[in-house]
Amino acid sequence: MSVYESRMTAQTRHSPSLSFTASAALLVAAIGLGGCASMSDGMSTAFADPAQFELYDCKQLEVARKGLAVRTADLQGLMAKAKTGAAGTVVAELAYRNEYIAVRGQTKFADEAWERNRCQNAAPPPAAPVPPVIAPAPKR
Repeated sequence: MSVYESRMTAQTRHSPSLSFTASAALLVAAIGLGGCASMSDGMSTAFADPAQFELYDCKQLEVARKGLAVRTADLQGLMAKAKTGAAGTVVAELAYRNEYIAVRGQTKFADEAWERNRCQNAAPPPAAPVPPVIAPAPKR
């Protein structure tokens, strides 16, 4: 081994900056990925179109809000079901989380349009009249 080669191997073996750099890179990556996990709920409107419900009237908003509520419940159920299996949390996050965040953002914008339009929840339809029960005439 030449003098030059021995100096290079000695510097690489004892270089504190290399291990510090690797440690710093891992720390930054961990903080970055940890931030993404907690950021997704707060960024729910980033995946939704803010103008989607601007021209909707109250009847259209009511239908849209009900559909979004059903889809949100479906996604929550699918995520809960996925979490019961092996590696379920990872599957739930990869398969359903982005759509769940988008639906929550759409729900937020639909609710804002609902309030802006001063919509009221529709009264439940009147109950159908109950026909009177007529007892058969007694036999003689």
